[in-house]
Amino acid sequence: MILLGMTLLGFIAFTEHKTENRALTNLDVYVEAVSDVYFVDEKEVAELLTNAFPGLLGHASKTKVSIHEVEKKVEAHPFVKKAEVYEDLKGTLMVKVSQHVPMARIVRPMAADGYISSSGKILPTSSNYTTRVLILTGKKAETLLKEGDLSVQHTPLLELIRYISSDPFWSAQISALDLLANGDINMHQQVGKQVIEFGKPEDIELKFRKIKTYYKKILPEKGWNTYSRVNVKYKDQIICE
Repeated sequence: MILLGMTLLGFIAFTEHKTENRALTNLDVYVEAVSDVYFVDEKEVAELLTNAFPGLLGHASKTKVSIHEVEKKVEAHPFVKKAEVYEDLKGTLMVKVSQHVPMARIVRPMAADGYISSSGKILPTSSNYTTRVLILTGKKAETLLKEGDLSVQHTPLLELIRYISSDPFWSAQISALDLLANGDINMHQQVGKQVIEFGKPEDIELKFRKIKTYYKKILPEKGWNTYSRVNVKYKDQIICE
């Protein structure tokens, strides 16, 4: 048993030593799509790594780049959420990339736009692809681009955006949010000219139930073009003007 154990340990040590000295011969990058859209693609990641590590392929252990350094470099890309890097038995460096999922776009008339990811991270726009998401406008929206991450101080706003994005009806009907300086939110619709004065991003489900009541009971009687504004921010009230 002792001899068998020593033989096994020796084999493991030999295998690890051989792996450490084996040159990387190929690079295989796989990017998980977000709704069949790639904000970062395989070619871009491969070029990023070969430019950052010129000796990535074809070098033995003394100059081999560490897996950790490769992961850090890939995850530094603004659209990469997580990277998993490992080496297979044939000497191929495998890189698996998951992307951030944009769920809203901040639009600025005089400067570059930006996305808000599902986790609250602020992302730049991509030169590769664009996607149809909820639009955010207003001076309050512009200040969000400077914060980098909204998951701590803007949780109510993120919950509202997630609520709209996750619901098939509301994601199709609500096209834009105007973020006012006082923290109130006005909603613009795909169908209907009325501005929905939503108020603060709180009591979200209750307010959307009131909007549905407006759609089901008031619009059939008065028509789509009767009112220019609908206010649901006050308790137990729907104000139409």
